[in-house]
Amino acid sequence: MILAMSECLIDAQYQKSPIPVLRAARALRGLGPGEKLRILATDPAALADMRDFCKTSGHALIAASESKGVFSFSIKCQRDDK
Repeated sequence: MILAMSECLIDAQYQKSPIPVLRAARALRGLGPGEKLRILATDPAALADMRDFCKTSGHALIAASESKGVFSFSIKCQRDDK
């Protein structure tokens, strides 16, 4: 039996810090443990912001990459914030 994990996408391109992190925090409150959130951002500050947010919130930053000025972050919800 294969279970598909859901992934929510937030496009926060062209939004300045801290908006991408605030949008991620809001979305994660609606996700259950193990669900994934993907965030797209263009503000270079988002890299440090997402790392710090995950470290302090308990969620797992499972991937971070950059391509042509667009940062992509995958965060795994580690706890139920509902």
